[in-house]
Amino acid sequence: MDTHRRLSHTKKNGTGNDMFKKILIANRGEIACRVIKTARRLGVATVAVYSEADANARHVRLADEALLIGPPAVRESYLNADRILEAARAAGAEAVHPGYGFLSENAGFADACAAAGITFIGPPASAIRAMGLKSAAKALMEKAGVPLTPGYHGDDQNPALLAREADRIGYPVLIKASAGGGGKGMRRVDRAADFAAALASCQREAQGAFGNDHVLVEKYVLKPRHIEIQVFGDTQGNVVYLFERDCSVQRRHQKVLEEAPAPGMTPARRAAMGGAAVNAARAVGYVGAGTVEFIANPDGSFYFMEMNTRLQVEHPVTEMITGLDLVEWQLRVAAGEPLPLRQEQLAIEGHAIEARIYAEDPDKGFLPSIGRLVHLVPPPQSDCVRVDTGVEQGDEITPHYDPMIAKLIVWGDNRRQALARLRQALAQYRVVGVANNVDFLARLVALPAFAEADLDTGLIEREQALLFPTDAAVPDDVWLLAALAELMREARLAERRGAGAADRDSPWRKLDGWRLNGRVQRQLVLHIGDVRQTVGVEAGANGHVLTLDGRRVAVHGTLGSDSELHAQIGERRLRAAVVAAGARRQVFFEGRSWPLVLVDTLHVGGTGDEAEGGLRAPMPGRVIALAVPVGTRVEKGAALLVLEAMKMEHTISAPRAGVVKAYHCAVGDQVADGTELVELEAAP
Repeated sequence: MDTHRRLSHTKKNGTGNDMFKKILIANRGEIACRVIKTARRLGVATVAVYSEADANARHVRLADEALLIGPPAVRESYLNADRILEAARAAGAEAVHPGYGFLSENAGFADACAAAGITFIGPPASAIRAMGLKSAAKALMEKAGVPLTPGYHGDDQNPALLAREADRIGYPVLIKASAGGGGKGMRRVDRAADFAAALASCQREAQGAFGNDHVLVEKYVLKPRHIEIQVFGDTQGNVVYLFERDCSVQRRHQKVLEEAPAPGMTPARRAAMGGAAVNAARAVGYVGAGTVEFIANPDGSFYFMEMNTRLQVEHPVTEMITGLDLVEWQLRVAAGEPLPLRQEQLAIEGHAIEARIYAEDPDKGFLPSIGRLVHLVPPPQSDCVRVDTGVEQGDEITPHYDPMIAKLIVWGDNRRQALARLRQALAQYRVVGVANNVDFLARLVALPAFAEADLDTGLIEREQALLFPTDAAVPDDVWLLAALAELMREARLAERRGAGAADRDSPWRKLDGWRLNGRVQRQLVLHIGDVRQTVGVEAGANGHVLTLDGRRVAVHGTLGSDSELHAQIGERRLRAAVVAAGARRQVFFEGRSWPLVLVDTLHVGGTGDEAEGGLRAPMPGRVIALAVPVGTRVEKGAALLVLEAMKMEHTISAPRAGVVKAYHCAVGDQVADGTELVELEAAP
């Protein structure tokens, strides 16, 4: 039995009411929901804050009370410390939990909480400051004896000096925003000729995300693994490490999969990295949950990267292998209690893997997607399968915040079992309404390299051919399942409409295809991308006969209200789900999904593609750079402008060779989804 996977809870003489009566959560999304869940179990009341864009968000619905703090822009809401503290005082909250992101690593906010007599559930402001700037943190770590990556961490930000330092270090190098994290303001540079452009891009992104364009330059370790150590400290001076997480599988320096323990980790190396992490935490007088991140070489050596002075997105894998609730530990430590366990009392059990489910399109460079979650069905949860989410079916993914849908976490007795459970859970995950990465994740965890734990931060780039197949033909069964589901929806709609009619028993209301001189024949037309398919339909005695590419097959089945389809196609019984959303018919079958579109064959007119020349914004954002002057002749794939959306930069490239005729925007403009940005005409 797997019931031991439930998180154990610290036994104390009192309850959560001995700690805090009420806490305010200065965050949103899944972390806010998670804190509410733990606080409620401890008997602590919760206050949620929300922006106008989050008025109907899940964390608002779950909290005991909720207060509006401003418009959607984060600087006017979730990053507005004054408004959050006003909300805390108005609600009578004794403490503020910052979650992660936003104000969680803001020393000024921690100081403001203290000045207001409100407990900040996090480290002291001094620790946040010490680790907040990567360059200063590295100098501190060097004094503490923590190994460092070779690089330049100085204050002089002259581009010429930085370029010389990169030459001295030797390419490839990594440019990193000193004040930030999450992959923002970070670029790998392989040659000197690309350094200036990469530096400018990093500085722009860092300034926009963190209000600080200071960067550092480090040697890029070839085939590195990203291993981080979870640490915890209390106000009595105790510090422990709760083992490691392997976060090597990344794209754009952002984590995609995380697992614990790290595959191949020896006890000696774990003790060495854990000891270094504890030394790092002690060096800054750390209190609460934190993460010390390292780059690890294949030879066993490792280098300090940075310390995240907050709870991490991937903390659930640590919880799953230790059985501990780290949010509960945060609350107890913030209330002045000592750490619940000593180092020798901590142990690893089993293996856990986390996959981040995002509203993004992997086939378009992981471009974030926005829209309504018209259909959202996660896999069944158990002691071994956990879903942490801040959204439910019907909620919106907006352009204002991170597009994470959920975190899917699985546990197994060993890595092989955990991986099998992850594959099954991804096959059961159904998202319709926004582009998402579920199919991509399914391909990723099926890679032989991942199965064999041949991990490093370049895995996704190295396995492009398997992760982005170009010859992925749609199986015949998918077309047939979509057609059968459509016929069953038509029948159900007709039955509904006729239920209250006076002539509901009339044979003329039956959709059995009967005609005086035979049975009716019709066609259903579906397409996906440039592939168009026609399915012939003929009513049969016990269902329908479908014709696809000249092959006739008898079909029938049942379609549930949850879009579950049990189908009989010829002699085979198949199970799938076909979700209708507008013209979209999303087919989930055998662990994959296909976004088919039902074509209205009565529609007369073009598709809109005839209006060539304009390049439109793929999502709302701010124009931050125009790459080439008007009149420039460009080749296909050339950068035309840079759009900042969802805190990341997105380059708009030329879809074909041509001449830039005009820009319909300027640097600094905020543009809506679909706004025409560039006019590109054919080259003379």
